[in-house]
Amino acid sequence: MSLGIDEVFDVSRKIIIGVVHLPPLPGAPLFRGEFDRVLDIAIREAKTLERGGVDGIILENFGDIPFRAVVRNPLTISAFSVIAREVAREVSIPIGINFLRNSAVEAASIAYISGAKFIRVNAYVETVATDSGIIRPAAPRLIRFLRAYGIRLCILADIHVKHGKVIGIRNIADTVRDAVERGLASAIIITGKRTGAPPNPKALKEAKSTGTHVFIGSGLSTENIDLLRYADGAIIGTFFKKEGRIYNPIDENRVRRLVELARKIHSVHS
Repeated sequence: MSLGIDEVFDVSRKIIIGVVHLPPLPGAPLFRGEFDRVLDIAIREAKTLERGGVDGIILENFGDIPFRAVVRNPLTISAFSVIAREVAREVSIPIGINFLRNSAVEAASIAYISGAKFIRVNAYVETVATDSGIIRPAAPRLIRFLRAYGIRLCILADIHVKHGKVIGIRNIADTVRDAVERGLASAIIITGKRTGAPPNPKALKEAKSTGTHVFIGSGLSTENIDLLRYADGAIIGTFFKKEGRIYNPIDENRVRRLVELARKIHSVHS
């Protein structure tokens, strides 16, 4: 069911995953009726990330605001599937799916059809209050779905996810253990409070103290690259954009620069 991180990535170094923020998809309020344009952008951005040296790419329906807690629209799901499949054909590194806000089973379905190797899940073993409403733990349904169809994916599970507040008092270490031991997650993601905001080093240390693979899920840049000392890798979207602005295209030079620094961080602190 769950693939280990080492079955998808080279764990001998810090793992850098770049994000392709998709424009609005069919079925989303801001979709402009130009699906081929969306597909072209996705392929172009993915190729830029690969040339920049990232270890993997995650596709995210970032343009589908306001996000639904779970996406049921077959038009959106089918569009995402086509994009993922075409991107997978154009790049040689692993791709993943993040289907906002918490469409885990749908993301797994897209991953299976497209050949993606991993998914990101925002609420995995927690109930979270968000601007999309209450999002509930995805692990019970997701793991049973994967088992039923014999699907194996690497599962990256957010803990105390950005743009949300966990309902109930649970410390990070205990939640990490639940996600891995009871939820069968492959690795954990720790974020800041919002997109582009870095996590607290204390939170990273607490998560890493459990012995689990930990990813920084927001806010890593060349200026705070030392945060990688407390993590196994990072998922990076905002910094890779031109001028570090989220709605700009990806800048290959910024990708290359951060990846090079990440390799040095590993060699110093391994």
